[in-house]
Amino acid sequence: MSRPDTADFKTLFLNDTPMMDTRAPLEFKKGAFPHTVSLPLMTDQERAKVGTCYKKKGQDEAIKLGHQLVSGKTKDERVEKWLAFAKENPEGYLYCFRGGLRKITQQWLKDAGCDYPRITGGYKAMRRFLIDTLERVVVEKPLVVVAGQTGCAKTELLKQVPASVDLEGLAHHRGSTFGKRPGGQPAQIGFENVLAVDLLRHEAFKSNMPVVLEDESLLIGRCALPEILRNQMANAPLAIVEASFESRVEHSYSNYILDKLSEWQAFLGEDEGFAAFADDLRQSMSKVERRLGGVRHRAITELLEKAIRQHEQGSPELHREWIGHLLEQYYDPMYQYQLSRKKGRLVIRGSFNEVRDYLNSLSDSDLKG
Repeated sequence: MSRPDTADFKTLFLNDTPMMDTRAPLEFKKGAFPHTVSLPLMTDQERAKVGTCYKKKGQDEAIKLGHQLVSGKTKDERVEKWLAFAKENPEGYLYCFRGGLRKITQQWLKDAGCDYPRITGGYKAMRRFLIDTLERVVVEKPLVVVAGQTGCAKTELLKQVPASVDLEGLAHHRGSTFGKRPGGQPAQIGFENVLAVDLLRHEAFKSNMPVVLEDESLLIGRCALPEILRNQMANAPLAIVEASFESRVEHSYSNYILDKLSEWQAFLGEDEGFAAFADDLRQSMSKVERRLGGVRHRAITELLEKAIRQHEQGSPELHREWIGHLLEQYYDPMYQYQLSRKKGRLVIRGSFNEVRDYLNSLSDSDLKG
């Protein structure tokens, strides 16, 4: 199979092409693309010095300083890392910010005997492509929004709908006040990039199906939904999943207690993981005090603390009690208020299986016109 052209961004993203990002670490941290590795030409400090030199003395002096900073053993070590990436990813590419001065990476690789392709236009061109893709797809494709009370297993339902895009998965957050996950969230630009790639994939491989998304607020943790997507979702047809109170408590217990603890312990080890898990719950509970009010918040917090103590002794079951109170007194009233503002958009209200089957039967034509 021939290589995609260095400006064929659609194919590069759809193929999950491995890419080497030669921008400075700070630039990479602010936002990169899926399947990319940070292998910078310059450190943040080196880049800052070159930038200052450029402003004061011009391009030629800045280039001269760059060569001085990245020379000798430092240069050899970086070239070795680039060569190792190229060897491990023969189908890959490299990119800099916009194909300008930092194309020197490609030249140094070539000097070392490796002719490795560089993305035309670099990061800036690919980022522009993904922004345009996101804005086009969410306007051109019909959307369906899945809603339901906390604990209705909406995220699990999306996993059984091939035409879905999992916003919470992309944001690495469960969406609610208690939704924090170990490892942190992507930067805002990184979140937007992976979202755009998912929408591009939907357009390419599920072209006759609407995009199915879970109902979300402006923020999923700290990741904000792009404004154009938020606006389209606000007017999209609504599919509501219903479940009994008991099953919602059980699902929340499994998701926010058992699974959350497993994630923290896998991340930090058994003892530190439990401590982080307990601290996570306490911090989340503190965030709902204003809406609950002092008296109710103190009562539920006492139940939480008792559950944590018993859980530490090996009995997690008591968590169900404070979860039930929180659903009744915090999440359910908030859901009813939000739902009252979405009248006129409902296309189905039913059980998990009923909503799943309905969504899997939809085509674009069912929602157009």
